Amino acid sequence: MFGLTAVVAGLALLLMGNIAGLFYAYSVSVVPGLNATRADHAVAAMQQINVKILNPVFFASFIGAPLVAAVAGVLLLSSGQRGAAMFFFAATAVYVLGAFVPTAIVNVPLNNALLAAGEITDPARAAQVWAEFAPKWAPWNHLRTVASCAGLLLTGAALFVWAGNR
Repeated sequence: MFGLTAVVAGLALLLMGNIAGLFYAYSVSVVPGLNATRADHAVAAMQQINVKILNPVFFASFIGAPLVAAVAGVLLLSSGQRGAAMFFFAATAVYVLGAFVPTAIVNVPLNNALLAAGEITDPARAAQVWAEFAPKWAPWNHLRTVASCAGLLLTGAALFVWAGNR
């Protein structure tokens, strides 16, 4: 059981790290970079980013992080490692509530609305569309960043507690 639990716990850490890094990169570089360019370029770039991100590698981390962390918690709980398990469950809850849910109820609808705007060649219209999108989207991404980083820290804490109890 140790081997399986170790693999699952390590995978949870990796997936949490992947998604925390992705959201962090958006917060500190992608959105600020898009905000620094012309609105028509920002709209077109974000539309394509939102299309291209829908791929198996992204979904493996976005959906896999909380699922694998929860499985690690169950495996640890079943082997008597309650403390470590609780950290994995906390990581799952923080990620789901702070990153997964906001993505589903805020960021994805905003992304879909941006995509529905289509190709925009009029600079004034592009500025209006970007001004309606970015100020709403960015704060929710910051929340996703903080929540996924907290999930990563809690996952690391789970491994630390587990290692200390061995």
